[in-house]
Amino acid sequence: MQTHDLEKIFGQKIDNEVKIEPKDWMPDAYRKTNIRQVSQHAHSEIVGMLPEGAWISRAPSLKRKAILIAKVQDEAGHGLYLYSACETLGITREETINDLHSGKAKYSSIFNYPTKTWADIGAIGWLVDGAAIMNQVMLTRTSYGPYARAMVRICKEESFHQRQGFEILLVLSKGTGEQKAMCQDAIDRWWWPSLMMFGPHDSESTNSEQSMKWKIKRKTNDELRQNFVDMCAEQVKVLGMKIPDAKLKWNEKRMHYDFGEINWDEFWNVVKGNGPCNKERLAARKIAWDEGEWVREAAAAHAEKRKTKQQEAA
Repeated sequence: MQTHDLEKIFGQKIDNEVKIEPKDWMPDAYRKTNIRQVSQHAHSEIVGMLPEGAWISRAPSLKRKAILIAKVQDEAGHGLYLYSACETLGITREETINDLHSGKAKYSSIFNYPTKTWADIGAIGWLVDGAAIMNQVMLTRTSYGPYARAMVRICKEESFHQRQGFEILLVLSKGTGEQKAMCQDAIDRWWWPSLMMFGPHDSESTNSEQSMKWKIKRKTNDELRQNFVDMCAEQVKVLGMKIPDAKLKWNEKRMHYDFGEINWDEFWNVVKGNGPCNKERLAARKIAWDEGEWVREAAAAHAEKRKTKQQEAA
């Protein structure tokens, strides 16, 4: 927002030398909603490195290893973009991370499931990143500018991640009987958690309606989930695999696929911290934060040293 716009809001001249905090001009509820959503997104990118990172040393070839390393590095970058966007809302990065460690802030429930086989890396790329893109493309037009701008680059990279995951499954689907079974098993295990990524039904979502009014969200949970099902129901045919849903069927009247009911008890159980890997994921992040303290201190000291030198030179 430009200075003259703020002057209209406050009805007085603003000194450009005075720092104006977001809380001084932004509606508090809007600011807090963005902090919740952007920080949760940032946490999800960072925690999401863990299930895939576990397969870097076990990737089936040097090429696969290099691609997976690059992908995990991308996710780290996404987290940094989003933490930076969150800081523009008047909250420090340390505060957002402390909220994660204390359990106050959440991350996507999908990352609380284990990656049992190499096919899981393909399923994460195709289904998990595919679900993320379905939501994130809409966020490139979200009403909060720093978040929208961060999403432009993130979506480009996530699009590559999705194609990479699909290619892994495509290779397996054309392999031996064991590889085909591995491919189907991964799809079976990741399908329903991927549908849960869009959140509860619109009628049961506590944040969706208000976020739509503020244009933080551009489509509802159920709209995005339906679009995702329609996309995957066609793509899975290329793999020669099946979606694990006996009720999946094209509805000519609605011009959409009908699909079965999600196990919401499982969803809420994982959200509340009782999933297969909740404790493991959070413990790993806490250890990484503690062990990285010396790096943060060194970086801060170096920045202060450079600032002092520049001041002395001036």
